Amino acid sequence: MPDWVIEPGLTPYPQALATMEQHVAEMLAGRACERIWLVEHPPLYTAGTSARAADLLDARFPVHVAGRGGQYTYHGPGQRVVYLMLDLNRRGRDVRAFVQTLEAWVIETLAAFGVRGEIREGRVGVWVARPEKPPLPDGAIREDKIAAIGIKLRRWISFHGLAINVEPDLSHYGGIVPCGISGHGVTSLVDLGLPVTMPDLDNALKASFPKVFGD
Repeated sequence: MPDWVIEPGLTPYPQALATMEQHVAEMLAGRACERIWLVEHPPLYTAGTSARAADLLDARFPVHVAGRGGQYTYHGPGQRVVYLMLDLNRRGRDVRAFVQTLEAWVIETLAAFGVRGEIREGRVGVWVARPEKPPLPDGAIREDKIAAIGIKLRRWISFHGLAINVEPDLSHYGGIVPCGISGHGVTSLVDLGLPVTMPDLDNALKASFPKVFGD
């Protein structure tokens, strides 16, 4: 198992980037092992390498250039951000397979709370069907995103990772088009009516990790 570190309080985003950079450099030098770092951030938006200016609707919070894949996303209190510094040299040099494994990890974790997470072709992340909501204009069932994924690799060591909504202020997503996808919404475990705490989620993440990654 990689080292697991749970950061108390709210971690400023520039500090998180610097910490990841330093740890990955140590890993590349052979002086550090894999790490999974669990944090919460103050309210902010991050722009991935594919972010489009038109998707930043209202910069009500600081906007940070992340360097990860993907578009705009929101981070804030009540959202668990999982930074993954993993060595794909030994886990398989396959970016697509790695992203699929991360999606499977989230789905396995959500299942611990009775939530059916699903993936959709062309939409990275994990989604929850909301048949109780009004359908989309074409009659399709509305789906809400509960987890976002965005990674970066350096010499097959991963940066960044994923974010799962436990109980963030969902109105804060109104300042962006989340991940460049319009028409669907965003949800959280508490929004789904589940009294899940951050420690509950952390325990589920740790329990499901070896089931998916085989560690």
